[in-house]
Amino acid sequence: MFTRNGRSVAWSAVRHAEPMSFDLDHHGDAEVGAGLIDLAVNVRHQAMPAWLAGPIAESLGALSAYPDDRAATAAVAARHRRDPGEVLLTAGAAQGFVLLAQALRGARRPVVVHPQFTEPEAALRNAGHRVERVVLREPDGFRLDPGLVPDDSDLVFVGNPTNPTSVLHPAADVAKLARPGRVLVVDEAFADTTFRPGVPGEPESLAERRDLPGLVVLRSLTKTWGLAGLRIGYLLGPADLLRRLAAAQPLWAVSTPALAAAAACASPVAVATEREIAAALAAERAHLVERLRRVPSVTVPGDPASAFVPVRLPAADQVRAELRRRGYAVRRGDTFPGLGLDWLRIAVRDTATTDGFVQTLTDVIEERP
Repeated sequence: MFTRNGRSVAWSAVRHAEPMSFDLDHHGDAEVGAGLIDLAVNVRHQAMPAWLAGPIAESLGALSAYPDDRAATAAVAARHRRDPGEVLLTAGAAQGFVLLAQALRGARRPVVVHPQFTEPEAALRNAGHRVERVVLREPDGFRLDPGLVPDDSDLVFVGNPTNPTSVLHPAADVAKLARPGRVLVVDEAFADTTFRPGVPGEPESLAERRDLPGLVVLRSLTKTWGLAGLRIGYLLGPADLLRRLAAAQPLWAVSTPALAAAAACASPVAVATEREIAAALAAERAHLVERLRRVPSVTVPGDPASAFVPVRLPAADQVRAELRRRGYAVRRGDTFPGLGLDWLRIAVRDTATTDGFVQTLTDVIEERP
């Protein structure tokens, strides 16, 4: 044990990462294959609405001109009640992690809160940073404890809601990590998947907070709108910091069709539709969780809040292989620091797909010796 901020903390909660003991470059798309039902990738599969497909298709007639991001930037800024200078559009949210790692090479003590999306740590390592991990624990429901982050860390990454744990941390707890002299990066790539009855917007989002020093919020348009192949996301934060990140970005980094998508997805109709989709997703997620909790030897920790559900079960790696043989692709969990071979991540799908999957999972478990 050691003491931080007057509290006793287990040594295992905060530790320096050992050299590449996890496959940080593994992502869910590697699990998918021909003929498999995809429960590994957290991208919505429904058809693109006309108000989104139309502008993307129309933009193809303007490909002879270099991309002009001003209209899309203004639209995203208006959506989040910000100045356009506080928005940086990126070729996918993952590019934002690379820009942060490259532009902030002077960071003395970068910390990544795990388990979470592995790309932040991978980008930091590739830029030469020595990364420290704060590992949240299953007995605590993988909940964020701001006191576990070292006081002198000047660059902190945390997901909310967090991939793969599907935990939605209270905004007040995340906000406690902000302070002068620190860049706090909150990965809200899945914020648009969250829903809470009686809350009009995205619960626990910090996207509109301009009062927290050094706060950078990372957003993705990939998940809800099924745009993984188009590569569009953005960063929200202080204008002076975003200018530093933009200087590390390639010229014309975001394509014209992606800019059209960004503007469309920031429209009032898009925001309203997103809330309807999130409400439907909440019901589908509740059905998945309820069914999974009936399966022998399967544990669903906490209260999942996003488009995926983590599960712990014995010999999960072997179960995953058998599920694959029976037509289902799920995400392995052992590539996430803080999890291990007994973990899988399952995407939320419609109830019929869920029912078929859970029955197959039950059969696989019950047939094991």
